[in-house]
Amino acid sequence: MKLAVATRNPGKLREIEPIFRHTPIRLVSLADLGVEPKPEEERLEGEVSFARNALAKAQYFHDRTGLPMMGEDSGIVVDALNGEPGPRSKRYAPPEMQEEYGVDRANNLFLLRRLRDIPDGERSARFYCAVAIVLDDGSRLFSGRVDGVILREPRGEGGFGYDPLFYLPERGVTTAQLSVAEKNEVSHRGRAMRAARDWLLEILADETPGGPNQ
Repeated sequence: MKLAVATRNPGKLREIEPIFRHTPIRLVSLADLGVEPKPEEERLEGEVSFARNALAKAQYFHDRTGLPMMGEDSGIVVDALNGEPGPRSKRYAPPEMQEEYGVDRANNLFLLRRLRDIPDGERSARFYCAVAIVLDDGSRLFSGRVDGVILREPRGEGGFGYDPLFYLPERGVTTAQLSVAEKNEVSHRGRAMRAARDWLLEILADETPGGPNQ
Protein backbone atom coordinates (compact mmCIF):
# COMPACT_ATOMS: atom_id res chain seq x y z
CA MET A 1 0.00 0.00 0.00
CA LYS A 2 1.29 3.44 -0.94
CA LEU A 3 0.48 6.06 1.72
CA ALA A 4 1.29 9.70 1.03
CA VAL A 5 2.22 12.00 3.90
CA ALA A 6 0.75 15.51 3.85
CA THR A 7 3.75 17.41 5.21
CA ARG A 8 6.68 19.39 3.88
CA ASN A 9 8.54 19.11 7.19
CA PRO A 10 11.54 16.77 6.78
CA GLY A 11 11.86 16.40 10.57
CA LYS A 12 8.41 14.86 10.80
CA LEU A 13 9.12 12.51 7.91
CA ARG A 14 12.30 11.27 9.61
CA GLU A 15 10.32 10.41 12.73
CA ILE A 16 7.38 8.83 10.93
CA GLU A 17 9.27 6.54 8.54
CA PRO A 18 10.67 4.04 11.10
CA ILE A 19 7.17 3.43 12.50
CA PHE A 20 6.02 2.07 9.14
CA ARG A 21 9.26 0.26 8.32
CA HIS A 22 8.96 -3.52 7.84
CA THR A 23 5.26 -3.25 6.96
CA PRO A 24 3.55 -3.46 3.56
CA ILE A 25 2.81 0.28 3.86
CA ARG A 26 5.20 2.39 1.79
CA LEU A 27 5.34 6.06 2.72
CA VAL A 28 5.82 8.65 0.01
CA SER A 29 6.35 12.35 0.55
CA LEU A 30 4.85 15.27 -1.30
CA ALA A 31 8.31 15.87 -2.77
CA ASP A 32 8.46 12.25 -4.00
CA LEU A 33 5.16 12.84 -5.77
CA GLY A 34 6.25 16.16 -7.25
CA VAL A 35 3.40 18.04 -5.54
CA GLU A 36 4.31 21.69 -5.91
CA PRO A 37 3.58 24.09 -3.02
CA LYS A 38 0.60 26.41 -3.47
CA PRO A 39 -0.23 29.54 -1.44
CA GLU A 40 -3.54 28.07 -0.28
CA GLU A 41 -1.67 25.43 1.72
CA GLU A 42 -0.96 28.07 4.36
CA ARG A 43 -4.66 28.12 5.22
CA LEU A 44 -4.79 24.40 5.97
CA GLU A 45 -3.62 24.91 9.55
CA GLY A 46 -6.11 27.65 10.35
CA GLU A 47 -8.65 25.43 12.09
CA VAL A 48 -9.43 25.58 15.81
CA SER A 49 -8.18 22.11 16.74
CA PHE A 50 -5.35 19.72 15.95
CA ALA A 51 -7.84 17.15 14.63
CA ARG A 52 -9.47 19.56 12.19
CA ASN A 53 -6.08 20.77 10.96
CA ALA A 54 -4.90 17.19 10.38
CA LEU A 55 -8.07 16.31 8.50
CA ALA A 56 -7.94 19.48 6.41
CA LYS A 57 -4.39 18.70 5.27
CA ALA A 58 -5.12 15.04 4.55
CA GLN A 59 -8.28 15.82 2.59
CA TYR A 60 -6.66 18.63 0.59
CA PHE A 61 -3.71 16.54 -0.57
CA HIS A 62 -5.87 13.46 -1.12
CA ASP A 63 -7.97 15.56 -3.49
CA ARG A 64 -4.84 16.77 -5.29
CA THR A 65 -3.16 13.38 -5.65
CA GLY A 66 -5.95 10.80 -5.49
CA LEU A 67 -3.77 8.73 -3.13
CA PRO A 68 -4.44 7.45 0.39
CA MET A 69 -3.23 10.40 2.48
CA MET A 70 -2.05 10.85 6.03
CA GLY A 71 -2.28 14.31 7.56
CA GLU A 72 -0.80 15.20 10.93
CA ASP A 73 -1.03 18.21 13.17
CA SER A 74 0.71 18.52 16.48
CA GLY A 75 1.88 21.09 18.95
CA ILE A 76 2.43 22.02 22.52
CA VAL A 77 -0.22 22.96 25.07
CA VAL A 78 0.98 24.92 28.11
CA ASP A 79 -1.30 24.97 31.15
CA ALA A 80 -0.04 28.29 32.56
CA LEU A 81 -0.85 29.96 29.22
CA ASN A 82 -4.41 28.63 29.08
CA GLY A 83 -3.51 26.11 26.41
CA GLU A 84 -1.26 28.28 24.24
CA PRO A 85 0.19 27.90 21.72
CA GLY A 86 -1.99 24.87 20.86
CA PRO A 87 -2.89 24.59 17.16
CA ARG A 88 -0.90 27.80 16.58
CA SER A 89 2.34 26.12 17.70
CA LYS A 90 4.02 26.41 14.30
CA ARG A 91 3.27 30.12 13.98
CA TYR A 92 3.42 31.15 17.63
CA ALA A 93 6.19 33.74 17.48
CA PRO A 94 5.56 37.07 15.71
CA PRO A 95 6.56 37.05 12.02
CA GLU A 96 9.45 39.44 12.61
CA MET A 97 10.96 37.06 15.17
CA GLN A 98 10.59 34.11 12.81
CA GLU A 99 12.32 36.06 10.05
CA GLU A 100 15.20 36.99 12.36
CA TYR A 101 15.77 33.66 14.14
CA GLY A 102 14.07 31.03 12.00
CA VAL A 103 10.78 29.37 12.88
CA ASP A 104 11.84 26.86 15.55
CA ARG A 105 14.23 29.11 17.47
CA ALA A 106 11.81 32.04 17.35
CA ASN A 107 8.95 29.93 18.71
CA ASN A 108 11.12 28.65 21.54
CA LEU A 109 12.35 32.12 22.44
CA PHE A 110 8.82 33.50 22.37
CA LEU A 111 7.51 30.68 24.57
CA LEU A 112 10.28 31.30 27.09
CA ARG A 113 9.42 34.99 27.10
CA ARG A 114 5.76 34.23 27.77
CA LEU A 115 6.73 31.92 30.66
CA ARG A 116 9.43 34.16 32.10
CA ASP A 117 7.54 34.87 35.35
CA ILE A 118 6.00 31.42 35.77
CA PRO A 119 7.54 29.43 38.67
CA ASP A 120 9.15 26.06 38.01
CA GLY A 121 6.32 24.17 39.70
CA GLU A 122 3.72 25.66 37.35
CA ARG A 123 5.30 24.99 33.93
CA SER A 124 3.42 21.80 33.08
CA ALA A 125 2.67 21.15 29.42
CA ARG A 126 1.83 18.41 26.97
CA PHE A 127 2.58 17.60 23.40
CA TYR A 128 -0.53 16.57 21.46
CA CYS A 129 -0.80 14.99 18.03
CA ALA A 130 -3.75 14.28 15.75
CA VAL A 131 -3.40 12.01 12.71
CA ALA A 132 -5.99 11.82 9.95
CA ILE A 133 -6.10 9.10 7.30
CA VAL A 134 -8.18 9.88 4.20
CA LEU A 135 -9.04 7.03 1.85
CA ASP A 136 -11.40 6.98 -1.13
CA ASP A 137 -14.23 5.66 1.04
CA GLY A 138 -13.81 7.86 4.12
CA SER A 139 -11.50 9.07 6.85
CA ARG A 140 -10.36 8.16 10.34
CA LEU A 141 -8.73 10.16 13.17
CA PHE A 142 -6.16 9.08 15.77
CA SER A 143 -4.50 10.96 18.63
CA GLY A 144 -1.60 10.78 21.07
CA ARG A 145 -0.20 12.89 23.91
CA VAL A 146 2.75 13.03 26.26
CA ASP A 147 3.04 15.13 29.42
CA GLY A 148 6.06 17.09 30.55
CA VAL A 149 7.45 20.40 31.78
CA ILE A 150 8.80 23.47 29.99
CA LEU A 151 12.40 24.25 30.97
CA ARG A 152 13.93 27.71 31.28
CA GLU A 153 16.57 27.02 28.62
CA PRO A 154 16.92 24.52 25.78
CA ARG A 155 18.70 21.18 26.11
CA GLY A 156 19.67 18.77 23.36
CA GLU A 157 20.40 18.94 19.66
CA GLY A 158 17.92 16.40 18.29
CA GLY A 159 14.29 16.62 17.27
CA PHE A 160 12.75 19.87 16.09
CA GLY A 161 10.18 22.44 17.14
CA TYR A 162 9.79 22.74 20.92
CA ASP A 163 11.72 19.53 21.68
CA PRO A 164 14.68 21.30 23.37
CA LEU A 165 12.36 22.86 25.96
CA PHE A 166 10.08 19.89 26.65
CA TYR A 167 11.38 17.98 29.65
CA LEU A 168 10.28 14.43 30.53
CA PRO A 169 10.63 14.09 34.34
CA GLU A 170 10.42 10.30 34.32
CA ARG A 171 13.37 10.10 31.90
CA GLY A 172 15.35 13.11 33.07
CA VAL A 173 15.84 14.44 29.52
CA THR A 174 14.15 16.66 26.96
CA THR A 175 12.66 15.15 23.84
CA ALA A 176 15.57 16.76 21.95
CA GLN A 177 17.94 14.49 23.91
CA LEU A 178 16.23 11.28 22.77
CA SER A 179 17.18 9.22 19.74
CA VAL A 180 14.56 8.90 17.01
CA ALA A 181 13.71 5.40 18.24
CA GLU A 182 13.42 6.54 21.87
CA LYS A 183 11.29 9.51 20.92
CA ASN A 184 8.94 7.40 18.82
CA GLU A 185 8.47 5.09 21.78
CA VAL A 186 7.16 7.80 24.11
CA SER A 187 6.10 10.73 21.96
CA HIS A 188 2.66 12.01 21.10
CA ARG A 189 3.40 11.56 17.41
CA GLY A 190 4.71 8.04 17.86
CA ARG A 191 1.59 6.98 19.75
CA ALA A 192 -0.81 8.46 17.20
CA MET A 193 1.16 7.08 14.25
CA ARG A 194 1.27 3.56 15.69
CA ALA A 195 -2.50 3.63 16.15
CA ALA A 196 -2.94 4.77 12.54
CA ARG A 197 -0.47 2.15 11.29
CA ASP A 198 -2.20 -0.68 13.14
CA TRP A 199 -5.59 0.34 11.74
CA LEU A 200 -4.22 0.38 8.20
CA LEU A 201 -2.64 -3.05 8.72
CA GLU A 202 -6.03 -4.39 9.82
CA ILE A 203 -7.59 -3.05 6.61
CA LEU A 204 -4.86 -4.63 4.50
CA ALA A 205 -5.28 -7.95 6.30
CA ASP A 206 -9.02 -7.90 5.67
CA GLU A 207 -8.41 -7.24 1.97
CA THR A 208 -5.84 -10.01 1.61
CA PRO A 209 -7.08 -13.44 0.44
CA GLY A 210 -7.04 -15.72 3.45
CA GLY A 211 -7.26 -12.74 5.84
CA PRO A 212 -9.32 -12.82 9.02
CA ASN A 213 -12.62 -12.08 7.28
CA GLN A 214 -12.15 -14.57 4.46
